[in-house]
Amino acid sequence: MTGLAGSAVPDGLVAALTGLAARRPLLVASDYDGVLAPLTDEPSSAVASPGVAEALARVAAAEGVTVALVSGRGVDDLRRVSRFDGPYRWVGSHGAEYGGPLAGELAGRRDVLAGTLAPLVAAVPGARLEVKPASVAVHVRQVGDPVAAAALLADARAAVDPSLTMKPGKAVLEVAVTDADKGSAVRRLREELGAVAVLYLGDDLTDEDVFGTLGPADVGIKVGEGETAAGHRVTDPEAVLAVLRLLGDLLA
Repeated sequence: MTGLAGSAVPDGLVAALTGLAARRPLLVASDYDGVLAPLTDEPSSAVASPGVAEALARVAAAEGVTVALVSGRGVDDLRRVSRFDGPYRWVGSHGAEYGGPLAGELAGRRDVLAGTLAPLVAAVPGARLEVKPASVAVHVRQVGDPVAAAALLADARAAVDPSLTMKPGKAVLEVAVTDADKGSAVRRLREELGAVAVLYLGDDLTDEDVFGTLGPADVGIKVGEGETAAGHRVTDPEAVLAVLRLLGDLLA
């Protein structure tokens, strides 16, 4: 698994990044939680790994390169938690927040959804309800009983309008009031920028919507375990930092 001395970048990925770095315009896009920041039980404490902000800024400073943060978080929340400050494109709520806030009608539908799910979550110790700009998420990471956690996720799915968009993830079920997804958002951004190649890093099921859109000239990197359509894999956010530092060197 070592393509460079002391690095967690596999040999095949080193070669892929080397080829990618020569292509312009280039879009470098990444999920945040579990990729640029370690996963935490409390989302507000998901601080970016040390060195990531600097490595990301160096990549974004390269000529012809655009860096995008693509998250299930709302954009305001993502900016606040990450503390990133750079010429980035911000895509939140799994692509629903693209270039502006949500319409009031969608916010109203989200509030009704939250009202439906709140009693179910309140009845399970350790469960948490998160209300986002375009969705409501039921978190069970801190539920001590695995059977109760699985039952809550099943009950939540059964309680909501089946026409809503279900986005299952790691110990979470997110229900969105739009059909936007990360894949359509990245595809839209690629077209807007005229990007000839895309690098995408992601760790969760919702990131598979992006990996499935990538072509032979692109590079998809799955972070962590699990089935994936990505062509490459690294172990954890520490390895992501190695990838970003290597890419910064190649782009310089």
